[in-house]
Amino acid sequence: MIAASFRIRGKRWIMGALVLVVLLTGIFAILRSVGAQAAPEQKQKATKKSYAAGTNEERIHFLTGYGWEVEEEPVEIIEVIVPEEFDQVYQDYNAIQKKQGLDLEKYSGRRCKRYTYSVTNYPDANFTVRANLLVYEGKIIGGDVCAIEESGFMHGFAMENREAG
Repeated sequence: MIAASFRIRGKRWIMGALVLVVLLTGIFAILRSVGAQAAPEQKQKATKKSYAAGTNEERIHFLTGYGWEVEEEPVEIIEVIVPEEFDQVYQDYNAIQKKQGLDLEKYSGRRCKRYTYSVTNYPDANFTVRANLLVYEGKIIGGDVCAIEESGFMHGFAMENREAG
């Protein structure tokens, strides 16, 4: 059997304790900064939007939440397949979606439904305005408000986003 013993004198004990405190402080500071960097990402995930749209009432409620008044029944319901790869048109459309907290990329290749409603209260409109909702498994995954005339416009759901293009 081997036995070892050692003795720490006063000054060495104090120096060892100080080194240990400095090391622990550094480790905690590093862990805290890593946690602070991860927090915005977690917050972003928590704010991803998910809207129920399994019924006509839920879809209309969603649109009225943005201030739009629409006809009671959709003018069109069609099945849409989100493409596997986005061409420039879909990239531009998805940019609108991302501005409103949605993203179609994670639905690539999926079948969804597009519900189109007539908007009846678009400001200063002497043209036909529609609201389109893309719905996948009862949740809104995208959409827009647009004028269907040749020189029309398209923007996100919010009224303050009214911009041509």
